[in-house]
Amino acid sequence: MKRIVIALSMVLAGMLSAAPAMAAQQEVIISGSTTVLPVMQKAGEAFMAANPDISLAISGGGSGNGIKALNEGLCDIAMSSRDIKPTEVEQGKAKGVNPVRTAVAVDALVPIVHPENPVKDLTAEQLRDIYAGKITNWKDVGGNDDTIVVVSRDTSSGTYETWIEMIMKKEKVAPSALLQASNGAVAQAVAKNKKAIGYIGFGYLNSQLKKVNVNGVEATPASALANEWPIARELYIFTNGQPAGAAKKLVDFLVDPQKGQKAVAEVGFIPLEKK
Repeated sequence: MKRIVIALSMVLAGMLSAAPAMAAQQEVIISGSTTVLPVMQKAGEAFMAANPDISLAISGGGSGNGIKALNEGLCDIAMSSRDIKPTEVEQGKAKGVNPVRTAVAVDALVPIVHPENPVKDLTAEQLRDIYAGKITNWKDVGGNDDTIVVVSRDTSSGTYETWIEMIMKKEKVAPSALLQASNGAVAQAVAKNKKAIGYIGFGYLNSQLKKVNVNGVEATPASALANEWPIARELYIFTNGQPAGAAKKLVDFLVDPQKGQKAVAEVGFIPLEKK
């Protein structure tokens, strides 16, 4: 009996000594863009290894949903592949939230087709007409005599909104378009369908897809940074006010050329230009 009591005392003493360390661990909740998601996941692994007292809870769901979660106090950091809208800023202010933007990477939004599709180059106008349902056969843009299957992101996506602004010029995407909830889903849909066309973030390109030039320009890190690529954009995170505490440590890590920006390149996106 005496040995059991001593053993229990040692266990309790160990639990009590560990309690302050457990209580000291901080959690940063991050939500939003599926485009930014792989950047955050890759950088987050390295960040948590270097900061064992901080844990990150990371989830996707779309840029709009991430900003909404920030405004409602449901996350500490919102990931977004587009800038915040004035209406979202006002919604935040109404709830005492001041969304502050930080750029974490550069992206080239790239039209993609199946590798067996002979089309290599489209103009921005042709892309607009394809997505608006005005061009419906590949032969009309130099391809085979096949129906074009249009694959698009859903309306909660910052990638969708970037496409609407930069390519569609506010024109509506045809109702026949197959809407997907993530970059990965778009990539998979196009890889499996020889008649399909889609668009994804630069970091999602792979050997099962063929990227399409736009206006004679190839999507590369250099063309995106030089603003030669017509669908280049920055990727952002938003915090409530200037980042502080654990969130500031993460933000500083993300923009560090030797840390977070290294992770940006490792997952296929484009690091910020060094200033």
